[in-house]
Amino acid sequence: MTWAEIDWAVLERLRGLFLSGAAAQGAYWRSTEDLANYDLTYGERIGWKWDAVLRELEQRGWRPPGAARSNVGPDQTAGREEKLAVLDWGCGSGVACRRLVRWLGADQVAVLRLWDHSALAVDFAVEAAQRSYPGLAAQHLTPGFLAGDDPVGVLVISHVLNELPAGELLALRGLVSRADAIIWVEPGTQEVSRALIELREQLRDRFRVVAPCTHQGACGLLAPENFRHWCHHFAAPPVGLFANSNWVKFGQRAGIDLRSLPYSFLALERRPATGPEDTASGFSRVIGEPRNYKGFSRVLSCEAGGVVERMLQKRDAPGLFKQFRRPEGALIYRWTIADERIVGGEQLSRLTRSGGI
Repeated sequence: MTWAEIDWAVLERLRGLFLSGAAAQGAYWRSTEDLANYDLTYGERIGWKWDAVLRELEQRGWRPPGAARSNVGPDQTAGREEKLAVLDWGCGSGVACRRLVRWLGADQVAVLRLWDHSALAVDFAVEAAQRSYPGLAAQHLTPGFLAGDDPVGVLVISHVLNELPAGELLALRGLVSRADAIIWVEPGTQEVSRALIELREQLRDRFRVVAPCTHQGACGLLAPENFRHWCHHFAAPPVGLFANSNWVKFGQRAGIDLRSLPYSFLALERRPATGPEDTASGFSRVIGEPRNYKGFSRVLSCEAGGVVERMLQKRDAPGLFKQFRRPEGALIYRWTIADERIVGGEQLSRLTRSGGI
């Protein structure tokens, strides 16, 4: 599919389904062309959110259990034979799992299993994955595997919560219990974010929270005073996007602000039976974006002690104040605090120790 082949009527129909909530009523793909049109446009925007999530995981020095780490030398990975199984549940056009395979390296993936309530979508996603990564073992998830108890490996879930009936959520929780790691990305709406927080609380006794949190305690957004807030972040569109006439036309016709890419996510890994946990002691994660004013900024800071609003005055830390105006990377900081205000901060750079932050 190319921009010259785009069917605008298909995109308008899909947009209407997503906005009305009708997409939750069952399979909405009518043809391979539907999926190809979606994959090039709406799906690609979801891919940009996955890029942001995977960059954050890289910034934290984390890879799924068993994956070769990109921050170790060749002598530490030589002779490694273990590969990962990946399962994309609710795959749609398969953009999420293709982003993950690219991040991991196709040679690190033993098998990519795909499932969706639409067999048409699975066919498309399998073919797209094999086209992008020749030799990749991409396949339909069999009913026997879905109903069984074999380990899942890395479970990929993307943009499903607002389309998920209660019965399917129950089935999904069964797969979650079989996973070694979970990377789950959703739209950055308050309703969906709150649903992810609920799932986090249910799973944190069995899984270590890798991201976006920097602690393993209860979510600070559950405190009554934080009810109006929700956990979301913003991905950056690709450089040069607004010089691309095709994307500009798409944004105008679809009524989409191409600059706005809000998302919520969870990355989890199964807790080891023994051994110390590697936590982000002392770090905080900015929720949303800094709110910048003349001479000062405010941030909603997720910390081990809870979620609190903090202020930074330009005169206290001019360099940090400048970072807030043009942020790069995930906003994870070790704050210096005085009188409840931020007076300095060190942004997390990619760490080299094993297991994450």
